[in-house]
Amino acid sequence: MRPSSTPGPSSHDAGTLAGPAARPAAPERVGRAPDAMRPVRIERQVVKWAEGSALISVGDTRVLCTASVEEKVPLFLRGTGNGWVTAEYAMLPRSTRERTPRDISRGRQAGRSVEIQRLIGRSLRAVVDLTALGERTVWVDCDVLQADGGTRTAAITGGFVALADALWWLAAREGWAAIPLADFLAAVSVGIVGGEARLDLEYAEDSVADVDMNVVMTGRGQLVEVQGTAEHSPFDVAGAGRLLELAAGGIRRLVQLQRDTLSPELVAAIDKRREMGLPARPAIDE
Repeated sequence: MRPSSTPGPSSHDAGTLAGPAARPAAPERVGRAPDAMRPVRIERQVVKWAEGSALISVGDTRVLCTASVEEKVPLFLRGTGNGWVTAEYAMLPRSTRERTPRDISRGRQAGRSVEIQRLIGRSLRAVVDLTALGERTVWVDCDVLQADGGTRTAAITGGFVALADALWWLAAREGWAAIPLADFLAAVSVGIVGGEARLDLEYAEDSVADVDMNVVMTGRGQLVEVQGTAEHSPFDVAGAGRLLELAAGGIRRLVQLQRDTLSPELVAAIDKRREMGLPARPAIDE
C-alpha cells in the first residue's frame, strides 16, 4: 500500500496533538418509544435439577438463572441462626459479538463478574428474611447466553423468579407457615442517549450513552440500589430524578410480569408475607 501524500501529525511535529476520536452518533430508536421496554419474556422451571430456575429474555439479551439450596452457610454465619443468599455471574464465550474467554482460562475471575454477582446477591438479600431462612444458603447462578445490554438487570429480575420458586419449594419441604420472601424485586437500566432519557438500553445505546444507570427496586417501589455514571457528560439532580421515574415505570411492568409468571399460590404467599415486613437485618455482607 502506498503511503498517503497528505502529511499527518507525528512525534516530530512540535505543539501538535491528535484530537480525540469522534464518538459514534447516538442510535435512533425505531419502533420503540423512549419510555418503552424491549419485549420481555420469563420462562420458569427450565432446569430439571435446580430447586428454582428461570430463563429471561429482554430483547436479544438472554440470561439463564438457577437457584440451588445448600444446607450450610459461610463460616462467618455459622452459629448465628441466619441464612444467606448469594450469586454467581458468568458470560458464555459467544454470548458476545466476539468470543469472550472464560474466567477460568485467565486463572482468576474477572473484576466485572465479581462486581455484578455481588450486586445480584445484595439485591436479592434485600427482600429475603435471612433469619427465617435458617442456616442454609441459596445460590443464584446467572449465566448470560446472549448479551445485548442490560445483562445484570436481567439477571436480577430473572434471578428473583428462580429464587422465589426455590424458597417456595423449601417452604413446602420444611412445612413453614410463611415464605421467607418479603417482596418482589426487579431491575432495569436507564440512561441519557443523545440528550434523550431512555428506558432499557440495548448495547448500541449503552455504548454511547452520556449517562448510564442501573436501578433495583422492590415491588413496593422502594429503592434497593442505584448505580449511575456520567460516562461522557455530568448530569444534575433533576436529570437523575427523571431517570429514576423512568426506571420505576419499567420496574412496575417487570414486577407484573413476575407476578404473571409465578404460580398464583406463590404470588399470594409473597403478598401475605409482605404485610409482615422484614426483621432487623444482620449487619453482614459479602
